[in-house]
Amino acid sequence: MDNKKKLHKVSEGKKICGVCGGIAEYLGIDVTLVRIAFLALILLWGGGLIFYIGCAIFMPNEEE
Repeated sequence: MDNKKKLHKVSEGKKICGVCGGIAEYLGIDVTLVRIAFLALILLWGGGLIFYIGCAIFMPNEEE
């Protein structure tokens, strides 16, 4: 059995695409902190939106 953590979008508990939930699960932190970080990046520099869209396109979906 493979115990490696894999970065992927989550399908349960997602708000838009599941990117923040997947990153939070991978890092082992609360999803709210990741959402706040993305919001801060979007409001401060706008780079957060570009990063989020890139992740939404390129991150694989959660395997069942």
